Amino acid sequence: MATTPSTAATRPGDEQRALLRTARDVADDLAADAIAREQAGRPPTDERTRLREAGLLAALTPPSPGRGTDWRTGCAVIREVAAADSSVGDVLARHYVHAWSGRFYASHHHAATLEEASVREQWLWTGAVRAPVPDEDRGDGPDLALRPRNTGYVLNGRRSVDTAVAVADQIVLDAVCAVTGDVLVVRVSPRMRGVSVEAALDRLGQRVAGAGEVVLDRVTVTPGQVLGRRPDDEESTAPFTALAEPALRLALCHVALGIVEGALTEARDLSRGGRAHRLPGEDPDLLLTYGELASAAHTATAVVERATGAMAQALDAGTHLDAEEPAGVAALVATAETVTSRAALHVTTRVLELADAPGLDRFWRNARVLTAHRPAAHRLRSIGEHYLNGSHRAVAAAFH
Repeated sequence: MATTPSTAATRPGDEQRALLRTARDVADDLAADAIAREQAGRPPTDERTRLREAGLLAALTPPSPGRGTDWRTGCAVIREVAAADSSVGDVLARHYVHAWSGRFYASHHHAATLEEASVREQWLWTGAVRAPVPDEDRGDGPDLALRPRNTGYVLNGRRSVDTAVAVADQIVLDAVCAVTGDVLVVRVSPRMRGVSVEAALDRLGQRVAGAGEVVLDRVTVTPGQVLGRRPDDEESTAPFTALAEPALRLALCHVALGIVEGALTEARDLSRGGRAHRLPGEDPDLLLTYGELASAAHTATAVVERATGAMAQALDAGTHLDAEEPAGVAALVATAETVTSRAALHVTTRVLELADAPGLDRFWRNARVLTAHRPAAHRLRSIGEHYLNGSHRAVAAAFH
C-alpha cells in the first residue's frame, strides 16, 4: 500500500505542503501524456492507479486526527491536478466530496468507520445524489427504487454518473423506498452482483472522466450500505446536510479554475515559443488580450476563494453549524459557479485565437461539458432573490 503524503510530516503546515508537492508531481505526470489520453478517451483505470499510488485517494478524505485533508487544501489539490488534466481533476473532486457522504448523511460512528476504511483501502468514491426538489418539479416516479426485505433492501433502476462509474470502489446514490417514500442515501460498488455499467462514449469533452450510467438489477443493499435519509425538501434538511450539494458544486469550480489556468499556461508557452498566430514581445493587441484573460482568471479565482473560505468554516462547524449559515454559503457558491463558468468558456474560446496547436481545443471542450446543463440565468435569479428577500428557498433552487 502506498504511503499517504500526510505521513511524511509532523506539523499540519508541513503536511499540507507535502500534499501539494505530491499534487504537483501527479499533475506533471498527467500533463506529459494528457493529449494522447484525451484522444483515446478510455475509462480512467490508469489514472486511478496514478492517484492511488501517489496517495491522493487516501489523503483526500475528510479531516480527522492522523488522516484526511482540510477543505482548502483538498480544493487546492483538485485545482492543481485539473490544470494538467481536467478529467482527472473532475474524478478527484467528486471523490473528495463523496468521501464526505458519511458526515453529510450518516451517524458520527458510521462516518468514522467509512472514512477509516476509505483511507485503509484507498477507495475511489463517486456518486450522483440529487438535491431535494419542490413537489411541482418532480417527475412521474423515482429512477432508483428500494424495496425492503428481511435484512436491508433490494435496489433497482439506473442513474447517470459523471465520473469513474466503472472504476470507482464506492458509488453514492439516493433512492426512494417503495414502501415508506423516504429518500435514502446508499453506497454500492460496481463489482456487486446485479450492478452493470454503460460507459458514455464519444463525449465532447471530459473524455477521461469515466462518465456513464450505472444499472442496478435487484442489487442487495445491506443496512451498513445505507448512509441515512435525505430529506425531500430544503426546509427539513439539517444545516450540515444542506452543504452536500454546494460542496460538490464548489469543488467543480476548482476544476473549472484548473481548466482556465491550464489553457492560459499552454497558450502563453506557445506564444513565447513563437507557435502562436502573432509574435510575442511588444505586440499591443497580444498584450491586451492576455491582460484581459489573466484578469478574468484572477477575478474568478478571487470569487471562488471567498466561497471556499466560507465553506471551510461551515464544514469545520459540523453539527454546531448555525441554521442560517448554509444559505449564505450556498449563495457564495452559486456566485462562484456563475463567474467561473463564464470565465472558463471565455478564456478557453479566446486562447484558440492566440495559438493553433494540437490539443489546445480540449480546454474549450472540457469547459463546455463541465459547465453544461446549469443555466446561469436560473442561478442569478436565485442569487438575486436571496440578496433581495433573504430567501433560503431561492438559494436551494439554484442547485436543482
